[in-house]
Amino acid sequence: MTKLNSKVDEYIDKSEAFAKPILAHWRQLIHNNCPDVEEAIKWGFPHFDYKGDFMCVIASYKSHCSLTFLKAELMNDPRLKDSKALKPIQRFLGKVTSLADLPPDGEFIGLLKEAMVLNEKGIKVSVQKSDKPKVLEMPGYFSEKLAGNAKAKEIFENKSDSFRKDYIIWISDAKTEATRQKRMEEAIGWIAEGKGRFWKYEK
Repeated sequence: MTKLNSKVDEYIDKSEAFAKPILAHWRQLIHNNCPDVEEAIKWGFPHFDYKGDFMCVIASYKSHCSLTFLKAELMNDPRLKDSKALKPIQRFLGKVTSLADLPPDGEFIGLLKEAMVLNEKGIKVSVQKSDKPKVLEMPGYFSEKLAGNAKAKEIFENKSDSFRKDYIIWISDAKTEATRQKRMEEAIGWIAEGKGRFWKYEK
């Protein structure tokens, strides 16, 4: 029986018009061929888990969509095996702008079945751990912005590392100054209310 998550419905509904049919098509194929799949919004994106482990994730942006098999490097298709070294937008299924960009359904289903088998066998992606702790620097421009709102500054400084990290990455990744300023304004308002970066998708 298909188990749809209303948060994923909301994500697709809020996506750009070109993205909606692409995301809906991927979602339908996944559910049709993996009835026990579980949907969830994690880190702001729809994830599809199977057998208690990550399987794939879909995402939409301003001008493209993407689907990532989270164990791609363990799969047989060279387009997936080699994708880890590429930027996300350069990977297979990493920049889709229309349904015409998608591979035939049969080909996609074959990849999905392979991803399912990996989860059924409990195979994990090995993660190389570094001895050096990751340090995420607070951008000066964001510090200055926070300083102008005492409540937001106090909440931000007393929240968890992951809370702060989500905001810092989002703001630092802005491609233009206008986008950065807009994100900082939104962030200050949300932080002052004690909301995390992905509060819209939290249950």
